[in-house]
Amino acid sequence: MSSKKDMRRADLAIPYVDPPKSSSDADISSTMSSTMPMAAMFTRNRMIGWVSFVFSLQTWLGESPDQKKNAATPAYMSVFMSLMALVVTYFPLFMPPQAPGGRAAPAPTPLPSA
Repeated sequence: MSSKKDMRRADLAIPYVDPPKSSSDADISSTMSSTMPMAAMFTRNRMIGWVSFVFSLQTWLGESPDQKKNAATPAYMSVFMSLMALVVTYFPLFMPPQAPGGRAAPAPTPLPSA
């Protein structure tokens, strides 16, 4: 019959120590939250605009004190940029583009159903 005694030695246990973080690690979340609004504005893609807004909001709310101290621009600026990207992508709904003659562009004709 086997004994229930623990054979591990407590004096040989080494506690886990988290390795120090390198200062050269790139902060990918701040990079993404600053480039995605620009991509949304250039492509006028609303989905990229909403994703950039959610991503930059998460980055701003999850910012650590070290990231605040080392960041070149504050995180709320990327939230503002993503909101501006949403404004740019939804702007043609409220102010339709003008035709070259100064009139509003005609509505597209529907395709005949087959």
